[in-house]
Amino acid sequence: MARGCLCFLKYIMFLFNLIFWLCGCGLLGVGIWLSVSQGSFATFSPTFPSLSGANLVIAIGSIIMVTGFLGCLGAIKENKCLLLSFFIVLLIILLAELILLILFFVYMDKVSENAKKDLKDGLALYNTEYNVGLKNAWNIIQAEWKCCGVTDYSDWYDALKEQVVPDRCCQEHYQDCGRNSTSLFWPTGCYDAIKNYLAENKHVFGIIGMCILIIQVLGMAFSMTLFHQIHRTGKKYDA
Repeated sequence: MARGCLCFLKYIMFLFNLIFWLCGCGLLGVGIWLSVSQGSFATFSPTFPSLSGANLVIAIGSIIMVTGFLGCLGAIKENKCLLLSFFIVLLIILLAELILLILFFVYMDKVSENAKKDLKDGLALYNTEYNVGLKNAWNIIQAEWKCCGVTDYSDWYDALKEQVVPDRCCQEHYQDCGRNSTSLFWPTGCYDAIKNYLAENKHVFGIIGMCILIIQVLGMAFSMTLFHQIHRTGKKYDA
């Protein structure tokens, strides 16, 4: 019975980690593609120029790929070193997530204030020569979320030093509509629009977060169960 359960556990771990590894490879590929494209998902922050959508996707994909590889190979080979490494990596990721979550809620107001300031500073780079990616990113955000600026459309006046906003701020979009003072601009700032969306769908993100947490805890538990059984018996459980 014990042998059958551990064989089942071994191949379940292998299958799930293989899926995670493939997902990590996919994310890494998407991130690389974004980084060499026209930069539609560039950073909004001049303070953290490396914090772009492409770099985040590459980092997440790499972490998932490495973690999945350790779990996949450790399970199928029943290698104690790889299983222990898999456990340690998952533990570090879990602790980092918890620490960042606690710090975020403790310093939520300060984080929000600094984020708004940084985003407003980034608006000044909208029409600069080497920030096409930032320009494309703001155009996409404002068109998709029907918002304008960080807090409102007047942010563009301060950033661009003239009474003009990007055309994507116009409720009725046409060429140079942002220069027409009689045009109707989206009244909501993009920061508040996204913040409201997250608040309205917090239960969805909460469920996703709980699923991720459960998967991480189960992965740690399964890896340690297999590790201790191999360590205790010194045997491999081949099907």
